[in-house]
Amino acid sequence: MTDPKPTDEIRADGSSRVLYEKRGEVAYVTLNRPEVHNAMDLSMHEELASVWDDIEADYGVRVAVLTGAGDRAFSVGQDLRERASLNQHGAAPATFGSRGQPGWPRLTERFNLSKPVIARVNGHALGDGFELALACDILVAASHAVFALPEAKLGLIPGAGGVFRLPRQIPLKIAMGYLLTGRFMNAQEALRFGLANDVVPLDELDDCVAGWTDDLCRAAPLSIRAIKEAMMRSLDMPLEQAFTTRFEWEQRRMSSRDAVEGIEAFARGRAPIWRGY
Repeated sequence: MTDPKPTDEIRADGSSRVLYEKRGEVAYVTLNRPEVHNAMDLSMHEELASVWDDIEADYGVRVAVLTGAGDRAFSVGQDLRERASLNQHGAAPATFGSRGQPGWPRLTERFNLSKPVIARVNGHALGDGFELALACDILVAASHAVFALPEAKLGLIPGAGGVFRLPRQIPLKIAMGYLLTGRFMNAQEALRFGLANDVVPLDELDDCVAGWTDDLCRAAPLSIRAIKEAMMRSLDMPLEQAFTTRFEWEQRRMSSRDAVEGIEAFARGRAPIWRGY
C-alpha cells in the first residue's frame, strides 16, 4: 500500500517550500515555511531532493549552506499535522529511513554527497530538523539555538539518522540521555560536546558562515571531496584497512592536474588555479 498524498501539498500563496540560490561557488538552501517554524512536509522533501541533485551535479558549486527562514527555527522537524492526516488515511507508521517516500534519498541518507554542507542553525533544530543538521559536515549555530530529538515523547523514533549519528558525534552516555528523554540541548552545550563548530550571536552568524565558505572555496575541490569521502567511509574501518582502501575521489584527485597545482603555485609564489577535474 502506498502512502496517500498529504492534504496541504500546495501552499496557499503558491510559493516554494525551499529557497535555492547560488552566489558564486556557494549554494544557499533555505527551508521556507517560517509560519510553521520550517516544519518539513512531503512536498518540501520533494523540492529538497532536486536541490541536492543539482548541488552534486553542478561543477560550479563548491559548498552548500543549509538554513531555515527567519530567526526562530532552523526546522522543528516533521510536519506532525500532516503526519496525523496521513495516519488517518492509513499510511504505514514511520520507521528508520525514507526509502519509498517523497524526496528519497533525503540528505540524511545521501551517503555519497561529495560536497561539504554547512548547517546554519538560526533557532530551534528539533526532530528531523536536528537530524538534518547532524547530517551536515559543519555546524554553525546562533547562540539562541536549541537542539532536541523529542521523538520518544511522541511514540516515535529519530528515524532520519538521529539514533545513529548522535552517538557518533558526541559521547555515548550523553547521546543516550538526550535520545531517551528528548531533553533540549542549548548551543553552548552543543559546542562543548563538539557537535557545533562555532556558536556566535545571531547578528554575527552570517559572517561566521562566510568565513567557513571562504576557507572551503580556497581549498582544492578534489582534495575536499577526497577527504570527506575517506573520512566518512573509514569511520568504522580498522586503521590498516583504511590505509589500503581505494577511495573513488582520492583516485580522481591523484590523477588530476590539481594534485601538483598547489605545490607548483606555492613554489612560484602565486595563488593556485584549481580545475576540479
